[in-house]
Amino acid sequence: MNEGVEWALHSCLNLSWAEPGEAVTAARLAAFYRLPAAYLNKQLQALARAGILTSISGPRGGFRLARPPEKITLLDVVVAIEGPQDAFRCEGILREGPGGRPEVDYREVCVVSQEMRKAELAWRRELASRTLADVRATVERRHPGTPESTRDRFAQLRT
Repeated sequence: MNEGVEWALHSCLNLSWAEPGEAVTAARLAAFYRLPAAYLNKQLQALARAGILTSISGPRGGFRLARPPEKITLLDVVVAIEGPQDAFRCEGILREGPGGRPEVDYREVCVVSQEMRKAELAWRRELASRTLADVRATVERRHPGTPESTRDRFAQLRT
C-alpha cells in the first residue's frame, strides 16, 4: 500500500474529531502532520469520490466526513485510495515453466495463487469488519485527550 492510505486514514480519524459541521481544508489537514498539501488533496478527493468525505467549496469550505464513522470501514478507505484490484496478481508464470500448458488457467490451479487469494480475502474481511468508529474508540480509550487536542490543533492551524 502506498503512504496515501495512512494519510487518508489519519485524516478521516482527525475529521471525526472536528467540531460538528466544521469543514477542514486540505491545507490544514496536511499541516497537521506536515504532509505535502497537493498530494494529500489528491487522497482527499479520492475519498470524496468514494463518498467517504464531502468536499465543501467557499470561504468556510474544506472536507468533512460524508457518513458517520460507524459507516466507514477501513476497507472503504483502502479501496478509495488503492482501487478495488487485488494486491496479488497472478501472471500465470507456470505456463512458461517446465510442463506448462497454454490452455491451463494457472490463476485457478496454482497453489501460490490460491494461497495469496486466500490471505487477501482474510485481510479484506478484517478491514471490512473494522470501522473508523472502532479505531476512534481505541484511540480515545488509550489517549483520552486526543479529540480535544485535535480540535485545538485545527484551531491553531486556522491562522
